[in-house]
Amino acid sequence: MSATVHTVFGADLPKGISRIRPLPDPALGTLWDSIFIDEGLKRQLLSQAMLNFSMRGKVPRTVIPLHGVILLTGEPGTGKTSLARGLAHRTATSFSGARFNLLEVEPHSLTSSAMGKTQRAVSDLFSQSVAEAASSGPTIVLLDEVETLAADRSKMSLEANPIDIHRATDAVLVQLDALAERFPQLLFVATSNFPDAVDRAFTSRCDLVLRVPLPDQAACAHMLRDCLTGLGQIYSSISALASQPGFDRCAGECVGLDGRAIRKMVANALASRPEVAMDPSKVTLDDIYRAAQQAKLNRGSGVKAK
Repeated sequence: MSATVHTVFGADLPKGISRIRPLPDPALGTLWDSIFIDEGLKRQLLSQAMLNFSMRGKVPRTVIPLHGVILLTGEPGTGKTSLARGLAHRTATSFSGARFNLLEVEPHSLTSSAMGKTQRAVSDLFSQSVAEAASSGPTIVLLDEVETLAADRSKMSLEANPIDIHRATDAVLVQLDALAERFPQLLFVATSNFPDAVDRAFTSRCDLVLRVPLPDQAACAHMLRDCLTGLGQIYSSISALASQPGFDRCAGECVGLDGRAIRKMVANALASRPEVAMDPSKVTLDDIYRAAQQAKLNRGSGVKAK
């Protein structure tokens, strides 16, 4: 579909919504392709999203209690948010001719130190902003860092945590139940780096909880090759590194790093020597191998790529 996509940002949006995108959006399809995980996991994820829109409106919830919620977990940098955005595009393209909307929630904008305001903001977000979007057609909502809105109440004390935080989690659960009843063409895709911090009542409402793993050696090689090929569009000699002896050794050294860290590691390799920093085409596989070693060493000591 070649229709122009108009994305809405910022001040024109309701509180708690950072962006609204009409779908399909080809730019998000590129994100989906950029996440190198097992294709079986991608198929499972896409199939679950498709089922939400193909079946939920037909089968009673007493038979299959779908809430329209998918939770992606995994370490920072594994691509959960990019995968969620790409999933939204791929889901929309699976329904030929359908126009979807993607709402992205900014959870931190909903919290407040004033008593009752967080709970009220959460309730308004779901019951008004999300409901209004869902009433106009198929809608996907990205809930990044969902533990911010649905914190595990069993691990919080009323002395250390404002009661408003407890009530905010209550509000999320109540609204999820209400929206699931009203809007079968609504899907939430949530992400969390800390699944143990997510309230168990939220997790129990998820139709699928999928852990996005760190890349294995094949995925590391794919990611590293993709990075070098992209750099090769500007510095032609760099793309040749992917076919040189020693490339597999570099990819193997990347195992244990997340996808973001791998790409940042390549940038570190380009900054490994002043002459390479001035002319990145001079980078070598040895530079990349040493940068991968250093990245893993830093990761082991608690320093992670941002």
